[in-house]
Amino acid sequence: MKRLSTVALAALFVSALGLNAVAATSQNQSAGNFGSRTIAQANMPAANFGTPPSGQIPILYNDHHVYSKPSTLSHGRVLAAMVKNGTVLIPLRSMFEQMGATVSVNGKSVTVSKAGASATVTVGSHSATINGQARTLDVAPMMVKGTLMVPIRVLSETMGAYVQWVPDQKLVVVRYSPATPPPPVPVATAAPAPTPEATVPPTPTPAPKAAPVQEHFIAGDYIFSPKVYDEFSPGNTGKSSYAVRGAAEFSALNLPWMLEGSFTTFGYPHNAGNVTVIGGGGSTLVPAFNVRTSDFDGRFALKVADPRIYVGVGYLSRQNNAGYPNLKAFGFGAEKLPDLDQQLSFFGSYWYYPNVKGTCGTSVCPTGPYTLAYNVSKYQVGIALTMPSQPVFLELGLVGESAANKTNAPGGFTANGPFVGLGIKF
Repeated sequence: MKRLSTVALAALFVSALGLNAVAATSQNQSAGNFGSRTIAQANMPAANFGTPPSGQIPILYNDHHVYSKPSTLSHGRVLAAMVKNGTVLIPLRSMFEQMGATVSVNGKSVTVSKAGASATVTVGSHSATINGQARTLDVAPMMVKGTLMVPIRVLSETMGAYVQWVPDQKLVVVRYSPATPPPPVPVATAAPAPTPEATVPPTPTPAPKAAPVQEHFIAGDYIFSPKVYDEFSPGNTGKSSYAVRGAAEFSALNLPWMLEGSFTTFGYPHNAGNVTVIGGGGSTLVPAFNVRTSDFDGRFALKVADPRIYVGVGYLSRQNNAGYPNLKAFGFGAEKLPDLDQQLSFFGSYWYYPNVKGTCGTSVCPTGPYTLAYNVSKYQVGIALTMPSQPVFLELGLVGESAANKTNAPGGFTANGPFVGLGIKF
């Protein structure tokens, strides 16, 4: 594509995106921000790709991400672009040097140059010179963490680059192809000119593929009136029960991983009466009190399927206020994380701990000490409702646990109930 066509296409897309807060339907305003529009541009319907949000956003340049300082900032996950007052600003040196331009600094003024293209901007000034013509910028160039950021129109007008905001992927796409030099004029000879070969059309450039979104979130849930069955409760209704969990997806060794922490606590009443003791030594009278059991799970898993299905290992630590010993064990399980980039998604998990055990001392087990052990299963299923353009999501579902006696336990136990809660994604 010739350079003039590329500039017109870039101007049309940048104008339609609202990156300079100018209405695409107003020819006079567009001319003020991007130069005169052609008749074909004026008759072409305006595209609508949405307005990028304020903050940092990634740039995908010719199918790869751009960082202002790849040797340092990319490892710190610092994104290459930012939005201020509806305008996308990009790191001048990173973008222009990738396009073969030379960058020179003179005080607060910076000049980028390449054959047939040049631009001079000044930090804090709305005035710029682009390809020999004075321009007024909507947002002045600024220094951000030692990097000079300039409005993206400087890039499109100087180099004739194609620019597009992709709202569903939350990134800015920049495509740039250097202008092809004209072929040399053939030298006239006495011999007849050869028959020209048919021109093969260039292969279309594939659409850039955005990197998958990695979720990071924390959620808190209130468990409504759970039913509890154990040696202290024949099915009493619990109260003051809740759960908190957080998860983060990340990449390591070129593989997708998930790290999660989960805390669940059930509170329920014990009515005065006999309770079976640990170790099978009969029963004893226990006065009425409010029982509370708490579990903490740490989970590490590998993604095996989309969307966000993981299998991995877990570590469980279980305590209660009835004087029982702390119980611990490793286990395994599977989990489906919520898709918080979607408005509605499902999630669920099942984790199994085959030997959750601890030692019961003589203070609780007079004829002991005993090893107390259970086989424990934990599960959860629910739906998540993500608020549009907000980091907050609502979730609801069912959570529970069950266990069977393995060694010296008074019996098994179960506890489950519906929950509702709020979460924040990062």
